Amino acid sequence: MNREPDFLQNLRDEFSSLRMWLDRAIVLGYALLAGLFVVGFTLAAEWAFAQFQRLYASHPWAVLLWTPLATAGIAAATQRWFPGASGSGIPQVKAAIDDELPPGQRGRFASLRLTLGKIVLGVASFAAGLSVGREGPSVQVAAGVMQHARRWLSPRSTIDARALLVAGGAAGIAAAFNAPLAGVVFAIEELAGRLEARASGLVIAAIVLAGLVAVSAFGNFSYFGVIQVPRLGWWDVAGPGLCVALACGVAGGVFSRLMIASLTNAPQRLTRLRARAPIRFAAACGLLVAALGLASGGATFGAGFEAVKQMLAGHDELTPLYTLLKFLATWITAWSGVPGGIFAPSLSIGAGIGDAVASASGQGLGPALIAMGMAGFLAAVTQAPLTAFIIVMEMVDGHSMVLSLMACAMLASLTSRLISRPLYEALAEHMVAAAVGRAAPPVDEPAATASVPAEPPPPAGPQSAPER
Repeated sequence: MNREPDFLQNLRDEFSSLRMWLDRAIVLGYALLAGLFVVGFTLAAEWAFAQFQRLYASHPWAVLLWTPLATAGIAAATQRWFPGASGSGIPQVKAAIDDELPPGQRGRFASLRLTLGKIVLGVASFAAGLSVGREGPSVQVAAGVMQHARRWLSPRSTIDARALLVAGGAAGIAAAFNAPLAGVVFAIEELAGRLEARASGLVIAAIVLAGLVAVSAFGNFSYFGVIQVPRLGWWDVAGPGLCVALACGVAGGVFSRLMIASLTNAPQRLTRLRARAPIRFAAACGLLVAALGLASGGATFGAGFEAVKQMLAGHDELTPLYTLLKFLATWITAWSGVPGGIFAPSLSIGAGIGDAVASASGQGLGPALIAMGMAGFLAAVTQAPLTAFIIVMEMVDGHSMVLSLMACAMLASLTSRLISRPLYEALAEHMVAAAVGRAAPPVDEPAATASVPAEPPPPAGPQSAPER
């Protein structure tokens, strides 16, 4: 027979160890600090992009000089001092928690030093006008802060480095999107694969505290406001919604495949070119991004959130040409090797796909299909459909669209899996393989042909040892 818990005995046990409570206080303090870092990164990125917009408004053609030079400088600084800060940041956190990675190598991918580098160089990417987002980098920023707490915990603490990294990554997503539910799902679906009972409290506490910091700074609001969706029957939205899901799935799969090939085993000639002259290659990428921005009237610069806001409000439309140019600008920006995420640009591209289908259908489904496009393309790129639809649902306050968003995200993700491997998983495997000095697995499946040897691991730098 099960005995009822002894309340007083349990209370005495809880307060019997001051060190245990000190460990908890340390972790909670670092969660608040992680939220502050994400908020600071957000404010700095918005300010930097505003300065770029002022330059573009007053001297549009100057971006043909400024963006390539800035991109080359960012790439040089990243390669020289912060190699682990390049790209999104989510693959780095996945690599840091990989069981195959020796614990002493975690500092290559997540540390307080990399957090500071990610913020500075990520803000510079916005100042350059590159097609980047801050949400993926916020994952690495918050994870780098949270893992630093381990050095202050007692040796007997049950809170390990892996749990801190997962909690930090989840807190980063929650604070960046003001979407706490997305943070929890992201921790399960993208980072941990599963959430152990002893770590669930840590993850939720980190999300709550980091989210409170973000809410205190920006207010408790939906990023894109509340969309107005007309009352529609299933058959009214089934046909256009299916088109959006399939289009997002194909486009997201192609995008993911291009990203994997570019960042791991691109065609051999371009691989040699990038390896031989990485700074000039980055400058060329910056020039292409600037040209695409001029061709789109400035719409492809930055994250693309403002264009989506205007479109959801009915004040603007994203033409199919914009969607294609944004797709190319985001891919080229990532290929250059600068720090920057793809979450926000992916939402913008998906919104463009949804808007194009809405315009073709002519049924007044604009806001609904735009939201479905955002969820579908993000799910197709990341192949994390639960995270994608919850992020969009919380950003547009779209609780009335839960089923349609979920269905679109799932179908788009399934379609993408026929074209490409999961993006973050493939990049993380490549990083771990380089860190442990073995050949990376093939990354061009499921349509594999001849594999190209992976790039050699980068030279050990200050980030190759755990931070002290």
